[in-house]
Amino acid sequence: MKKVLLISLGCVKNTVDSETLLSFFKRSGFDIVLNPKDADVIVINTCGFIEDAKKESIDVILNYAKYQKKLVVVGCLAQRYEKELKESIPEIDLIVPITNYKNLPILIKSLFNDEVFQEYNPYYRVLSTPKFSAYLKISDGCSNHCAYCAIPLIRGEFHSVPKEELLKEAKRLASLNIKELIIISQDTTKYGTDIYKDYDIVNLLQDILNLKAFRFIRLLYLYSYEVSDRLINLIKENSEVLLPYFDIPIQHSTNKMLKLMNRKDTKKDIIKLYNKIKSTYKKAILRTTIIIGFPHENNKDFNSLKSFLNKYKFDHLGVFTYSKEEGTAGFLMDEQVREKTKIKRKNELMKQQTFISYELNKKHIGEEMLGIITNKLKDSNEYCVRTYFNAPDDIDGNIYVKSNVELNEGDIVKIKILSSSIYDLSGEVVKVIEKFD
Repeated sequence: MKKVLLISLGCVKNTVDSETLLSFFKRSGFDIVLNPKDADVIVINTCGFIEDAKKESIDVILNYAKYQKKLVVVGCLAQRYEKELKESIPEIDLIVPITNYKNLPILIKSLFNDEVFQEYNPYYRVLSTPKFSAYLKISDGCSNHCAYCAIPLIRGEFHSVPKEELLKEAKRLASLNIKELIIISQDTTKYGTDIYKDYDIVNLLQDILNLKAFRFIRLLYLYSYEVSDRLINLIKENSEVLLPYFDIPIQHSTNKMLKLMNRKDTKKDIIKLYNKIKSTYKKAILRTTIIIGFPHENNKDFNSLKSFLNKYKFDHLGVFTYSKEEGTAGFLMDEQVREKTKIKRKNELMKQQTFISYELNKKHIGEEMLGIITNKLKDSNEYCVRTYFNAPDDIDGNIYVKSNVELNEGDIVKIKILSSSIYDLSGEVVKVIEKFD
């Protein structure tokens, strides 16, 4: 029996694609292995979003080429730079852009003439997440065309997955005893607007809630100008399941920079949404990302952003330095910011955020939360827990709790927060709500 090793790089959207690729190979009779020495074919699902990600993908390809196995490169880098990869890395046996996944049976067969391959079906997956947790990707591509972003060049325009397929997949995940469902896409809040007149993200969430199948549901990557009152109210009304966690990348705060970035909102819009969320649900967790050093950003813009973030305090903040990407509007703009300046500004924001994060985390002391055990710390009675406070992508802080009883991954518990640090919370298990089978 042939064996396949798959390396998945980049974001969680890519993770879901990797799960469908693993399913394709498994249904075609391949064993999935973790050691490259055991593999007959090594598949690398690449990321090509920013320069650092492209470099990482190239490094990984070159590293695995040393094993002299059949080498297949797929994903975002394959989509953007198929020709360049063919010319520069001859060790690659096959390059499959995202738009050509449907032809995988024919393409992979060219490497293994004696094998019979099943069809590639994006709705079949081999889950790579912990056994209690899974992602549900509800759309792909993006039509916002932000001036810094290459996603439309890689994934194409925004397109929703039909609701029938999503509800079918949600039911399948429920049958696997998945307790935590994380809903993702490049533009989650735009769901349904391209294929339905009267069915959107709120309707989809309500249908998933009606299944009464999941203990926790979390939304990731919301566009600020698409977060409706209906969505905020739905989360408030179902907050024990549909977690009050708002992941809203704003990227900047000044109208000048937002316009240059081709964002669809203004500083006033962002403030209005922030206040609306906080007034509707005071415990809501807000996470955002910022891009530092986009062309034309000067000291005045930066200082205004710094003041904004100090006033409108986000629980979790990611700061990225601008990366020039071919084909985007920002690539050809003048007044590019020096790398040294970008790094200095990023460090200033992150230093400020340490004080903000610590201040906000202290407010959780004494609070009781429902959460799910994610792992046990070695040789101790301490565990990691995920609650509405933190997402599963290792960007937010952790919650550590002690327990007098033995717990397993996937157990649902009530915890009490006893102390906090800059990024993390610590506490104890108050009650075991549900054991994970």
